[in-house]
Amino acid sequence: MARPTDSKPAHPAVADANRAVRQRFGFDDTQDLEDARRGFMGTAKDPLVRDAAGRTVWDLGAYGFLEQECPDTANPSLWRQSGLCADHGLFQVTAGVYQVRGFDLSNMTLVEGQRGVFVIDPLISAETAAAGLALYRSHRGDRPVTGVLYTHSHVDHFGGVRGVLTDEDVAAGVPVLAPHGFLEHAVSENVYAGTAMSRRAAYMYGAALPPGERGQVGAGLGQTTSTGTVGLIPPTVDITRTGQTETVDGIRMVFQLTPGTEAPAELNIHFPELRALCMAENATHNLHNLLTLRGAVVRDPRVWAHYLSEAIDLFTASADVVFASHHWPVWGSEQVRRFLSEQRDLYAYLHDQTLRMLNQGLTGPEIAERMEMPPALERAWHTHGYYGSVSHNTKAIYQRYLGWFDGNPAHLWEHPPTDAARRYVRFMGGAEAVLRQARQSFDEGDFRWVVEVVNHVVFADPDNAEARSLQADALEQLGYGSENGTWRNFFLMGAYELRNGPVGTPVETAAPDLLAALTLDQLFDALAIRVDGPNAWDALITVRWDLSDGPPVTQRLCNGVLTHGTESAAAAEPDVIFTLTEADLRAVLLGRISPDELATKDGVRVSGDAGALSALLGHLGEPDPDFAIVTP
Repeated sequence: MARPTDSKPAHPAVADANRAVRQRFGFDDTQDLEDARRGFMGTAKDPLVRDAAGRTVWDLGAYGFLEQECPDTANPSLWRQSGLCADHGLFQVTAGVYQVRGFDLSNMTLVEGQRGVFVIDPLISAETAAAGLALYRSHRGDRPVTGVLYTHSHVDHFGGVRGVLTDEDVAAGVPVLAPHGFLEHAVSENVYAGTAMSRRAAYMYGAALPPGERGQVGAGLGQTTSTGTVGLIPPTVDITRTGQTETVDGIRMVFQLTPGTEAPAELNIHFPELRALCMAENATHNLHNLLTLRGAVVRDPRVWAHYLSEAIDLFTASADVVFASHHWPVWGSEQVRRFLSEQRDLYAYLHDQTLRMLNQGLTGPEIAERMEMPPALERAWHTHGYYGSVSHNTKAIYQRYLGWFDGNPAHLWEHPPTDAARRYVRFMGGAEAVLRQARQSFDEGDFRWVVEVVNHVVFADPDNAEARSLQADALEQLGYGSENGTWRNFFLMGAYELRNGPVGTPVETAAPDLLAALTLDQLFDALAIRVDGPNAWDALITVRWDLSDGPPVTQRLCNGVLTHGTESAAAAEPDVIFTLTEADLRAVLLGRISPDELATKDGVRVSGDAGALSALLGHLGEPDPDFAIVTP
């Protein structure tokens, strides 16, 4: 095995922790191993994919070491995932559908038509895409490419297009399909901040690390990125709406647009005649990124979960297999539904619980430390954080809603890290020493430094009256010097509360007019983020609302996630059915009337266990409008 230069063995504590992982999770479950190898037809004879100059851009054999037992220097769960991702070759998904896997970070899917083959997501590099197409043709014949589809706007799903298609092919009428907005986002992401993203991607994918037990073992979503020629052929067919149907080379496809999920422009594809569903990168065998570590716009987990629910409703009744542009397929209608439902609950839970704790005053790092996943989800291998993580995804959700600023005025105008570090060295010596030197800095007019450093004392000992007083004095001086009105207000409010205690929230933002303007979907979503997840892990409650002036809606509490939607095959038998008006529904959900009052109200009919509604609402917590800001 290759080892990075100067690498060291695992510390005993790390080795013990890795061994504990084996005891914690079900490593005897071989279903993923069977699914990842199902339909294998063969792989390339030459393991090296080279560019025109002979430079290796991909090595199929680089991860052979993963076939050995996991060493102490790797987490066994990641080792397992990487071994599954490293399997390479051509695989049959179902009749007429094939995938090239392990030839790049992503998969290339090939669907056979009447005259040729339709290519979905042609990898990152022209060289790896061409090698994958050649492998397919070696098994299925020299079929021409009769169409190409990009599922979304990330480079690993379009960059290799020139390895399977030419401009002349397009001019001759070969279509290139993509979701609405694809071109704008594909270009902007890779140009506007492309240099910084690429530099960080070198860290993200371990570009300088040799593959091996002490080096790079994979990236969770795939092994790593190929280093060949990236290209782009603009789409010729725009997919603009869910339900849009296109037929290419006799292949009928029904599309679901999913903007704002894993990519700003993305779609899922249903093949009705093949009973197959392609989920692009919206449902893969890991927890995905809500904010990729290379940098990107924060993705919306609420929308992500919504589109997964929609996919379940639209397609799972006529799908025997689900596959994606990463990892391996899932077969069987029941397994497909469970897989997509657990993926949905994964993103919904992270969203709702982050918002719940955010509204109790916790910051991103605090939420990340407190977040626990429901046991039922944690037991599913495909929910593990191999690519994204619970920790940085929760911080991303916080960032999406509240941004970088946590509301503490001490963090509004901090010194940059290097300057602060120099001062920290000078200030070492404990609270008394910090305060002694902070008073000197205050006398020197270095109020920013006083705020930054004394804040640590206040948070370590909020009852330290001397620290609170000095912090308030420094905040006040910063307020006095601020040209910006809101900065001034923040600084001075901080000083006020340090001296006088919290004043709470004087203005009620959830005014009646605003609540009345919520759509029912928004209202249901507002309830979902109030669910106390850990206390609701084992709850299973379904309530159906039959509206006399609208479509029926079903709420279901499962895995600590409160979902809602119109009646579908995915909905469980309700515990209770209420027949009522929308006005009555809003009244009980907003707490204007109690569940008992609703059940006895004129015009309301109840079928089933009326107590189920009280049980469901009992799992909702209340946000804290008085949480501390300048103290812990």
